[in-house]
Amino acid sequence: MSNQKLYKGSLATIILKLLNEHDRMYGYEITQRVKEITKNELKITEGALYPSLHKLKAEGLLDVEIVKIGNRLRKYYRLTEKGTKETVNKLAELENYIKNMRALVNPKFRFE
Repeated sequence: MSNQKLYKGSLATIILKLLNEHDRMYGYEITQRVKEITKNELKITEGALYPSLHKLKAEGLLDVEIVKIGNRLRKYYRLTEKGTKETVNKLAELENYIKNMRALVNPKFRFE
């Protein structure tokens, strides 16, 4: 299984976490930040990113601000209040998942 497949289930959490750290971001900026943080280990494609952004917006977790930059319109995404609360929940779920996986793959991290 490739790393990309492992990360796929965490994409919403990754997006929420980045937007929680920054006031607002646009799609390409999110993809570049992920590449930078992971030292090119994880590359989020537009085909994965934008459906996830649209889903998060439909769930009321994101607001969109459209800004004209030169001759182009750029969509900036930011967390709603509900999105900020959901970020806390998603990060806790992910931390618990990582803890359980660590216990499964490395016996020295097992719960006592």
